Amino acid sequence: MSTIQATSRDRKIPLNMDVYDAAVKRISWVFDTFSRVCVSFSGGKDSTLLFHLTAREARKRNRKFSVMFIDWEVQFQYTINHIQAMKSLYADCTETFYWIALPVTTVNGTSACQPEWTAWEPGIEWVRTPPDDAITDPGFFPFYTPGITFEDFVPAFNDWLARVEPITPTAILTGMRADESLMRFQSICDRRKNRYSVDKPWTTSSMTSGACTVSPVYDWRTADVWSWFARTRALCNPLYELMHQAGVKPRYMRICEPFGPEQRAGLWLFHVLEPELWDRICRRVSGAHTGELYAAERNGFYGQGQLVKPQNKTWKEYALFLLDSLPPSTAEHYRNKIAIYLQWYRNRDYPDDIPDCQDKDTGSRDVPSWRRICRTLLRNDYWCRSLSFSPTRTHHYDRWKKRVQEKRKLWQVL
Repeated sequence: MSTIQATSRDRKIPLNMDVYDAAVKRISWVFDTFSRVCVSFSGGKDSTLLFHLTAREARKRNRKFSVMFIDWEVQFQYTINHIQAMKSLYADCTETFYWIALPVTTVNGTSACQPEWTAWEPGIEWVRTPPDDAITDPGFFPFYTPGITFEDFVPAFNDWLARVEPITPTAILTGMRADESLMRFQSICDRRKNRYSVDKPWTTSSMTSGACTVSPVYDWRTADVWSWFARTRALCNPLYELMHQAGVKPRYMRICEPFGPEQRAGLWLFHVLEPELWDRICRRVSGAHTGELYAAERNGFYGQGQLVKPQNKTWKEYALFLLDSLPPSTAEHYRNKIAIYLQWYRNRDYPDDIPDCQDKDTGSRDVPSWRRICRTLLRNDYWCRSLSFSPTRTHHYDRWKKRVQEKRKLWQVL
């Protein structure tokens, strides 16, 4: 296994310890420090690894921990079976298994008409039925509000768990790995966040409740994870083996909500592995079939690969054309985001207008240009993450929308 890496700003500092020993040490520290422990579980390889390691430590100490699993309704039956198997395997050391099957909203990167979709939406035919012991009553959580997004639900759940009587120090363990993306690496390095202590960059403490999010396997690489499963023969989601047989590269194997801008590339697997389920998915979620046909192709569709515009238009003209072609509510959402983006750069480096295009303006780094805006629109990047935005909290969105619309009149943008 690779040498453990601690992070300091943008540097990695190697320590004299392998990633397995480091993860065990961190989990041991969690049980020493916190009276209440909860594992955030998705059924993927990283959270399954974390579940195994946490359960081993809990059994060693004769302790118990909770598990939180958000059921996205549209999930492979292989994953649901794996969740059930893990739940049974560690029933002796888990006290509460929060199997959450509530209406939670997230991005739908396959449709401009339905840019968001809500799992377990009331009043419609679901893809599958939640298990009998799942939490399906919205009144179970006092913080729950209709239309709540995944980005709002998770921190609210963490804060709620820390306040459950008796109030006690609470840690939520996640399987996040810094190696997965630059954003995740930066979240570990970020010195502005409220860490539990300076020497533990893999922790984040809530400013409101004191709940502490811990990422014990943050420095594991993909090869480390699979090496551990190969050596231990521990239970793992069998869906990965089927992905491997289907030719999916390890770095693209994801088990999470299926319709995001990155996740939609794996929709074709539903068609191949569970065709009956896929038929119900196409009837359930707008754009699912289109995503299955085109999301895995690098031909410019969904803003992938080389972007191509009409020859008689500039990138700015093309962006305005794309906005005009969207449904009014979706277009207005994007206009608000883009207006803020343009005004931010107007007050800094580009007082007249951002360039039509620049070198490397479609990469991961935010290089401002109208071509980058086109890429955002073509990707159905609803929250405009590629323009350095983060999702707006559900209960703030309407107020935020009205405020930006008023500012646009002053800015005379879009």
